[in-house]
Amino acid sequence: MGKLRIIICALAFVLVASVAMAEDYTVSVSQIVEHPALDATRQGFMDYLEEQGLDVKYNVHIAQGNIATANQIANQIMDEDPDLVLAIATPTAQACAQRIHETPVIATAVTDFVGAGLVKSMDKPGGNVTGMTDMTPMDKHLDLMLEFVPDATAVGVIYNAGEDNSVTLVKFLRDACEAKGVKLEEATIQNSSGVLQAARSLVGKVQAIYIPTDNTVVTALESAMKVAHENHIPLFSGDTDSVERGTLASLGFDYYNMGRQTGEMAFRILKEGANPADMPVETLQDLSLWVNKDAAEKMGVTIPEAVLDRADTVLE
Repeated sequence: MGKLRIIICALAFVLVASVAMAEDYTVSVSQIVEHPALDATRQGFMDYLEEQGLDVKYNVHIAQGNIATANQIANQIMDEDPDLVLAIATPTAQACAQRIHETPVIATAVTDFVGAGLVKSMDKPGGNVTGMTDMTPMDKHLDLMLEFVPDATAVGVIYNAGEDNSVTLVKFLRDACEAKGVKLEEATIQNSSGVLQAARSLVGKVQAIYIPTDNTVVTALESAMKVAHENHIPLFSGDTDSVERGTLASLGFDYYNMGRQTGEMAFRILKEGANPADMPVETLQDLSLWVNKDAAEKMGVTIPEAVLDRADTVLE
């Protein structure tokens, strides 16, 4: 009887342990490419859920900037049968949304949810997809550039015309430039290897260059910086992580905090049973002003005192 009692207790322990393990979660992650802003988003998401005490198994997939690979990853995720999908950036979010219809999909670092076909409306998504937008206030970014270069008659922008988020951002930048009477020179690329040539094509035509939150361009940011240094052209970016890599300034989102807020949305779905269809697409309200003194010196630019005075972060 003693041995039988031990066996019964052991089986009970295994059963309890199994029940406890059943409360763990699996999250499949699809990210279009690795670069600091998107990596920070993913890390913020993971840190938040860990701090809430959730034991999460992550299946992380990187599409290396390839749309076909993003589609293959979405198919693979369906086989993984996760509790939730985290899709980072527009192309991977679109790939997941087109194939995954039963599992909640949280998309983040996406510029235009409606334009990308991810949700029916920002306030009421209506399906299994919701998340966070990083729509950039382009008028404020242009104002910042003109604060550095007040006499500028033309600014340049480099972007991948195949990225829907970039097309939307450039449209807003075009509108902002038109309102200010500034010419916008557009240099488009198809892949990251074209960034250097695109930047060189703007030399002599513009007084400043802007890099939006374009995943293809940000991946090869150093090529644009090389041109900016050689020709003393101020180079601005749409995200603050790129300032840390060497652009002159940005009025942008903190992507780590965006990841944390995305994690909070996932927590509500996993633990509280929230329905993505009823969860409005969210955004970060606070913008951070970052400037880089070393970049300013290399680009031959003087940072206005007013900018330094209100900057949230000044990199030496």
